Amino acid sequence: MLTSFLWIALELTVLFVIISFVLSLLQSVIPYEKVEHYLRTRSKWKAGLFAIVFAFITPFCSCSTIPVVVNMLRNKVPFGLTMVFLFSSPLLDPTILTVMGVILGWQTTAIYTVVTTVFSLILGFTLERLGFEKYVKPVMVEGYQSGQKKWDVKRALQETVQMMKSVFPFLLIGAAIGAGILGLVPASFIAENFGHQAWWLIPLAALLGIPLYIRLSSMIPISQVLLMKGMALGPIMALLISSAGASLPEVVLLKSIFSIQLVAVFVLSVLTMASISGFIFYLF
Repeated sequence: MLTSFLWIALELTVLFVIISFVLSLLQSVIPYEKVEHYLRTRSKWKAGLFAIVFAFITPFCSCSTIPVVVNMLRNKVPFGLTMVFLFSSPLLDPTILTVMGVILGWQTTAIYTVVTTVFSLILGFTLERLGFEKYVKPVMVEGYQSGQKKWDVKRALQETVQMMKSVFPFLLIGAAIGAGILGLVPASFIAENFGHQAWWLIPLAALLGIPLYIRLSSMIPISQVLLMKGMALGPIMALLISSAGASLPEVVLLKSIFSIQLVAVFVLSVLTMASISGFIFYLF
């Protein structure tokens, strides 16, 4: 378990440092005011599809999306579009979708892609319309400076260090929780206790997926094993979506940038998406 903790903590730390530094460096040359203008002058759904495409080409796990989200908020990207990215980024990845197609079938993969895309758009824009932007912690959206058009490595390093000081304690807590759950909840337990057909297994599987720290790339082969052991496709997809979309380490990290109200609503939103998606697959 200690080895798992060290590897998870090291992996997340490296991801956070690299992604944060690259994004902070790019921030100094990318005309975010033009991007913001583009997003604000396009229709909401067109801009939302742009956020989905951005999520599709950024193969991040649920935890490593956080520095991207922070930079989007800092650079005035509309809250709804940021949430669309947050919901969809861990779930949509061209490599993972290819593996899913080979293992679970292309029809399942196509339905999965459409369902997660639609739910990400609806949930992101709904949270914006309900005014949940006020629950973003102010410290995380300060410090934006427009007009810079040169590479600023020093500033990028300073911002990376500042972000890591804020997020690193939560990262260690999340890694510890993830390592503990990873060692205590083996796939065999899930297969033995969920290897039969029942509608109530879908919301239960979605709920069970939240505390699991399982990447989508790891969850797909586990899903294949569960299918072979007789578990219905509906609960499997609910478990897959919830574990990849809102792992417990990610929830802990989100607490560093969101107030508890928005974190709770985010988790409920992923549970809803996972459960309804599971019922859709239950019909097939």
